[in-house]
Amino acid sequence: MYNPVGGLPQDPGGGRQSSTVTSATSPFDLPERLSAKRAPALIAPDERHFAAIARNLERSISELETRLETERRAPGGHGQAALDRDLEVHRLAGRLRAIRRFGIDLCLGRMVLDGDPEPVYVGRFGLTDDDGRRLVVDWRSPAAEPFFGATHANPMGLVSRRRYRWALKHVVDYWDEVFSGDPLDDNAALDDQSAFIASLGSTRSSRMRDVLGTIQADQDAIIRAGSRGALVVDGGPGTGKTVVALHRAAFLLYSERRLAGGGGVLFVGPHEPYLAYVEDVLPSLGEESVKTCTLRDLVQEGRSAVEEFASVAALKQSARLVDAIETAVGYYENPPKTGMLVETPWGDVALSAAEWAFAFEAAETGVAHNESRDRVWEELLDIITDKFDDEEVPVHLLRRSLRQNDELTRAFGRAWPLLDPAGVVADLWSEPAYLRYCAPWLSRDEVQLLHRENPRTWTAADLPYLDAARDRIGDPESSRRERRREARIAAQKRQMQSVVDDLIAADDSDLKLMSMLRGEDAQNSLIDEGGLPELDHDGLAGPFAHIVVDEAQELSDAEWLMLLRRCPSRRFTIVGDRAQARHGFHESWQQRLTRIGLDDVTLASLSINYRTPSEVMDVAEPVIRAALPDANVPTSIRVSGVPVRYGSTADLTAVLGEWLASNELGIACVIGAPALVGTPRVRSLTPSTAKGLEFDLVVLVDPESLGDGIEGAVDRYVSMTRATQQLVILTR
Repeated sequence: MYNPVGGLPQDPGGGRQSSTVTSATSPFDLPERLSAKRAPALIAPDERHFAAIARNLERSISELETRLETERRAPGGHGQAALDRDLEVHRLAGRLRAIRRFGIDLCLGRMVLDGDPEPVYVGRFGLTDDDGRRLVVDWRSPAAEPFFGATHANPMGLVSRRRYRWALKHVVDYWDEVFSGDPLDDNAALDDQSAFIASLGSTRSSRMRDVLGTIQADQDAIIRAGSRGALVVDGGPGTGKTVVALHRAAFLLYSERRLAGGGGVLFVGPHEPYLAYVEDVLPSLGEESVKTCTLRDLVQEGRSAVEEFASVAALKQSARLVDAIETAVGYYENPPKTGMLVETPWGDVALSAAEWAFAFEAAETGVAHNESRDRVWEELLDIITDKFDDEEVPVHLLRRSLRQNDELTRAFGRAWPLLDPAGVVADLWSEPAYLRYCAPWLSRDEVQLLHRENPRTWTAADLPYLDAARDRIGDPESSRRERRREARIAAQKRQMQSVVDDLIAADDSDLKLMSMLRGEDAQNSLIDEGGLPELDHDGLAGPFAHIVVDEAQELSDAEWLMLLRRCPSRRFTIVGDRAQARHGFHESWQQRLTRIGLDDVTLASLSINYRTPSEVMDVAEPVIRAALPDANVPTSIRVSGVPVRYGSTADLTAVLGEWLASNELGIACVIGAPALVGTPRVRSLTPSTAKGLEFDLVVLVDPESLGDGIEGAVDRYVSMTRATQQLVILTR
């Protein structure tokens, strides 16, 4: 029988059986209507190559399983050794998952280059046989670029290209394109539809072939663009922005390996349903190391945050107001204006205001408040201990006495307190005088508008402030854990020193080997790090080498600061559509991004809608143009033959029942009826949570209830353009 890993069957003697056209003995399982494509001259070379790939995969699986088991059984070690082992286990496990997941269906297609009769097979990841022969080229490699970018206008050296369609590890269709212009021979199976159009399941228009070739080439150029600066991918509904963004994230990690070691790539989506929708894409592209999240995930309070009143949220969108966090924290970093007398068992010493100020200067720019607090405290102790003669006063005893001095510690606590980031933000919203001090440009009415009685009922608009406060202040618990960890290490070192002294004293050998334990490295290696308090690490805190942001038109200036803080290199891929901004987007991308601190901006546009049928776009376009006459509405090249259907809201149940009865597969979405209880094949979403998603059927209920102005128009436009096959609009 056919081996699902991807190869041809083996006969009892171990030899390869001859190729036939049935799925039981070949990876090709073509339906009767494609009988012409079954010809051995067309598929036999692929069958032989797939067999070689299958053998390589089976060998690779065996080798990876052995290596992974060896690594897992190896001692964990400490420090860098433990980290290196964990990274190798993660790498081997990821490679093994990819090979087990795909088998020979990792192969996307093949291409023949001018001057080289041997086809080059392109796949989700690369494979090489024992002799070093290239079996499959990774889709992200430069060698694979012509497979995606070649057009008849620019063949990029290609003679021909073949694409496969896989189902259950069988090729169920394939398409050939010839670029050389030479007469066709029997080794090409041309089809009236391209592989791309067939994948959409629609008929093509008169401009389909040329336009689609341009789209694919343009998308590939965006995916493979360099990572410097900010690349904006601007395009309307259905233009493939999300596909480009996901492929680009995987491509960047492959092509620029330094990104993996320099912080990696963060992918930011608009909401949880979106992340669930795309979660399988990156692993299918051979990349599992990209972190994905929403803006809410960046702050621990984000999960429970509620929506803010529109007028208050508008005020909090300002990046300038977020900058007030710096002033708010600086309020708690002021040295005393007067000196004090510090009592010690060895005499009293004066600590002047100037010495307080000098100690506070030890805080380094860019270091969090709570972390700097420890540095300032140590500097203060240094100033006091320098006032004593080291020969007369034991320094370690003096410093211990100072740490236990209640008057000194209270004075320092008032001058540089340990802060809670959430507490500082809560004080801004609950103490008008404090807010006026930190943001003096606010009017009295604005200060009153921002005031709330229960300041810790966090809203989505508060998240940039909580994030800025946590970055500037640091986690107070982390600071406490760090001090406990340092104290534990110091105690272990003292205990180890005592043990070493005893061992050396008892060593009566000629070589005095025990004296080697005097070395600091030797003693440090004996410390049990496994018993020390663990330090928390926020995997989304960054810094990241590159950040990809989808639906970026919705981000406020304040929210952009959350991302800029995590990407010091200012390398972004920014994906969005100004016409889908619910709160308006009246400036250019360049103007918006320059204002928030991104100067090196490149714009790439996608203007062809290959997802939404023209029947739907003909209805949706007037909706958005009524509010935004200059909206970048893409040209739809799909014709479904299914007109937009209208009815009454009372017809909702009947519409869904009829669709479910006539469609065994597919997903429907109802937008505008939040009380509807969904099923696995029928979802109920709002316009905001439907953004970025697509459905076979969209039922828009009572569109006028979505509101007036830009926000209402955008919500209706977004809702309509989620449909890939049919749109039904129900009104009251």
